[in-house]
Amino acid sequence: MNRRKTDYYDYNLVAVILLLVSFGLVMLYSTSSYVAEVKYGDDMYLFVHQAVISAAAVALALGLSLLDYHILWYLSIPLYAGAMILMGLVMSPLGVTRNGARRWLRLFIEFQPSEVAKIAAIVCVPVIIIMMGKQFKGWKGCVPPLVAGLLLGLGAYAFTDNLSTGIIIIAIACVIVFVAHPETRPFLIIAAVGAVLLVLLVWFLWNYADADGSFRIRRVLVWRDPEAYPDSGGYQIMQALYAIGSGGLFGKGLGNSTQKLGSLPEAQNDMIFSIICEELGIFGGLIVIILFIFLLYRLFFIAQNAPDLFGSLMVTGIFAHISLQVILNICVVLNLIPTTGVTLPFISYGGTSVAFLMVEMAIALSVSRRIRFKRNQQDLWGEVNDFA
Repeated sequence: MNRRKTDYYDYNLVAVILLLVSFGLVMLYSTSSYVAEVKYGDDMYLFVHQAVISAAAVALALGLSLLDYHILWYLSIPLYAGAMILMGLVMSPLGVTRNGARRWLRLFIEFQPSEVAKIAAIVCVPVIIIMMGKQFKGWKGCVPPLVAGLLLGLGAYAFTDNLSTGIIIIAIACVIVFVAHPETRPFLIIAAVGAVLLVLLVWFLWNYADADGSFRIRRVLVWRDPEAYPDSGGYQIMQALYAIGSGGLFGKGLGNSTQKLGSLPEAQNDMIFSIICEELGIFGGLIVIILFIFLLYRLFFIAQNAPDLFGSLMVTGIFAHISLQVILNICVVLNLIPTTGVTLPFISYGGTSVAFLMVEMAIALSVSRRIRFKRNQQDLWGEVNDFA
């Protein structure tokens, strides 16, 4: 494989990442200052914690982006096995419970191992597809990469009881397989059938589910009528909708939110988009969405122009991950879907999320460094097979 270096570096992607992180820190301080003052006696406690991790993560991402992303080819098996082991350790005494959920692991630091599983899916599924070569082009060839993603997703659900993350991991694998496979129509048929089954399931739960069932069933019932369940999830959604509605077109002004003063639980986490809309209005919310659209555009550009299939499919997986989290988070805040506990990338509070998102950005930037614009049409499969 020809691996000559180029002078290209996607500064547009770097710029939008820095804008999102900086904006996220501003909104985090505005959202969390009151809660931090009450809980920790320091209104900047959460802000400083997030700012330090974000600065270190950005520096690490820029450094890692200078490495050759093909290193991940050789690390794929250890990464996959490590992700499964780390998620399994959550059930050991090393696991940490927060807010009733046991999803964290305390080794040298505290982190969510399910984030490692997302990167494992992004790296390992393309490796399996490429190693299969021409065998992947048949329907049976789809099974190994999909099973690899399915096992990671089931591991996230079984070991950390995190259904939303498990679904995201499986969805990442499905998107990568869909993009890599030469046939499209059967996937669209399967997706349509799955959508119909999902609608039927939601309809059944909507009409016949019992509120005394599992908390996931209650989330569907809360989504149907938040006001009927103010003590079991509906309160948070109602307050988020109040925040968005009171913001109007241009908002109350930065720092002037009233819902963040204890009315909206965990406003700095999953519901931070509602505070953005309250303080900066619909206009501010649209600016955030535009920034994410531009970020996804740069990832799409890199995936389209990647020098080989390995780089292209990894960036495709990153694209799928970011887009899924943004869509799910905003839809939850708007009560378009039941609550999922998915954070808003780069903006919601959470050191683990920012750190691992930056690792993904480093992979995308590393791929962008090897883009060759003036090149003859080449078979990407052939390039990667030469490398493998």
